[in-house]
Amino acid sequence: MATIAIVDGYSTGSALSRTLAERGVTCVHARSAAEVSGYFARTFRPGDYEIDLGFLADRTELVKRLRAIRVDQVVAGTESGVILADTLNHLLGLPGNEIATVAARRDKSAMAVAVLAAGLAAPLGRACASVDEAADWYAKAIAGPAVVKPLDSAGSDRVRFCRDVDQVRAACAELLAARNLYGAPNHRILVQEQLVGTEFYVNSVSCGGAHRVAEMWRYTKRPGPAGAPIYDYEEPVEPGSADAAPVREFAFAVLDALGVRSSAAHTEIMLTARGPVLIESGARLGGATLPEVVAKLSGVSQTSLQAQSLVDPAAFNDFDDRTRRWSTTVRNVSLINPTPVGRQAGQWLARLSQLPTAVAIAANCVPGAELPQTVDLISSPGFVYLAAEDATEVERDYRTLRRWERHGLYGR
Repeated sequence: MATIAIVDGYSTGSALSRTLAERGVTCVHARSAAEVSGYFARTFRPGDYEIDLGFLADRTELVKRLRAIRVDQVVAGTESGVILADTLNHLLGLPGNEIATVAARRDKSAMAVAVLAAGLAAPLGRACASVDEAADWYAKAIAGPAVVKPLDSAGSDRVRFCRDVDQVRAACAELLAARNLYGAPNHRILVQEQLVGTEFYVNSVSCGGAHRVAEMWRYTKRPGPAGAPIYDYEEPVEPGSADAAPVREFAFAVLDALGVRSSAAHTEIMLTARGPVLIESGARLGGATLPEVVAKLSGVSQTSLQAQSLVDPAAFNDFDDRTRRWSTTVRNVSLINPTPVGRQAGQWLARLSQLPTAVAIAANCVPGAELPQTVDLISSPGFVYLAAEDATEVERDYRTLRRWERHGLYGR
């Protein structure tokens, strides 16, 4: 049986470690940084690992230990582990992504350059190290709706929508003075044109250069009070739909351009009037998901497909991602707290469970604790899967949920 090392086994990486451990795989854990934020640390499952190497600053020593353990492959559990996982596979001579393009799999500016060089569409943008540089370039190149965001974060971390140069200046000043979601300082930030269209994400798995779509979803977002996008809900896209083919083809071309050959990937794409345009891609599992629920409703999740690629590559190659179907109407609804709450109500999670179409809830419910206003993905109280054969029932419960939120669901 295989021995798999996971770098930063947090977020959905914790579901991967559980899935692999249940299949009898020997799991080894390593950290990419000495410190881990509480947001990620609480998702870690130490019992899934036979060996936890912790953080080793000496990369030579880390390679030596992994070689002694006879690790078969290294994978990233979350975004912060992408660079180290790819580097370790390269140093160990194991299957992995192309090392020449490793920077483009984290740095969103380098990512756009690589994608454009491959003849694919990416937003007009520039990485800037100062507020003045960003404002000057914006005024000359865009002078319209723009997005300002960190170069190497995730989860809508400090993403800001801007309409004019003053808003660009304010957003850039905020980001350059802050650290990203993983605790690293933002020495440079990215200013891009704001794309207009329908947004999708493709959760894929690659093995030996062959790509398969595990899940494709259509995003619905709304502007948040801090100028960042707030996730509203997402719905699965059937493989046979009109949008699926061009989005799938574009996503696979992006993966090739970024050198993704043997890993999971989460690729966000805007389908615009000029065709598909890359927003960004992460060479790791997608977040904000309950893989067991997705697998139950569609037959496979990205987590289960990545586990299969690691333990049974032949079965992975036989998987036809264009014939799978969802068994029912599904909507993954992000929870939105409209105002700060000093003391959480004790019953709000139970109340959500009463929705007739609610099949699963992932929530940060701590009765009596504070709950911040939802301003981005990280500050959301959680998410709930609604599912029913009748789409009108899902829509009804979605509207009921939003009405409850407006009337103090979280603070009663």
